[in-house]
Amino acid sequence: MIANVLTIAGTDPSGGAGIQADIKAMSALGAYACSAITAVVAQNTQGVRSFQALSPDFVADQIDAVLDDVRIDAVKIGMIANAGIARAVADRLRYHGARNIVLDPVMVAKSGHALLDPEAVAVVREALVPLARVITPNLPEAAVLLDRPDDWSAASMTAALPELMALGARYVLLKGGHLAGADSTDLLAGPEGTQTFAAPRIATTNDHGTGCTLSSAIAALLPHHDMPEAVERAKAYLHAALAESAALDVGQGHGPVHHFHGLWGAGN
Repeated sequence: MIANVLTIAGTDPSGGAGIQADIKAMSALGAYACSAITAVVAQNTQGVRSFQALSPDFVADQIDAVLDDVRIDAVKIGMIANAGIARAVADRLRYHGARNIVLDPVMVAKSGHALLDPEAVAVVREALVPLARVITPNLPEAAVLLDRPDDWSAASMTAALPELMALGARYVLLKGGHLAGADSTDLLAGPEGTQTFAAPRIATTNDHGTGCTLSSAIAALLPHHDMPEAVERAKAYLHAALAESAALDVGQGHGPVHHFHGLWGAGN
């Protein structure tokens, strides 16, 4: 059975991140993607220019419209923008009994532009994280969630896992891409213990939307794969999308990954 997956996130008119990246990743991995937009973002490969958050009631209406009609097997949550939207999303997902929720706590764009109102951090932490089957913070996002300095090492990543788990998600995928080194190492903590995923870094600037793509890939895979297999497969997909990203010529900044590397023939 083809999985139906809902993404709740902001837009990216250049197509590399946000809702657009989510739909591409889910589709490439064989899931049917539905969407609810939280914010309309003016951005491209060079950065975010501005964004307009939609009203919490309208975000809630979008979620209800999908979940009242469509069997949803997994949910990915990306850009939330503000506390009102965070509360609305949490309320509607609880009401509908949504499952397989993947929370990517998007707070700052790669360009450094803030994408989450500071007042919303507590709501994300207290209302959304406990609903999630897995959260996928990078190190700066984990620092915000834990209200700790953004100074990390391999040892402090491991030490932070129990505190992140205590926030209430069933699993935590702590992404170590911001650390230096030849490999990029992520840690997956859950009821079974901790698993390490290490992969060689790929020399490319086409890394726009990597967090959106990974969390969406996990959501697409969770209906048919248990942890940690869903994470392992999602990371393999993202690694290949990064490796094949040079086939694309999109933008003058941080270009997108190649979401359809396994589907498009050479020269298409």
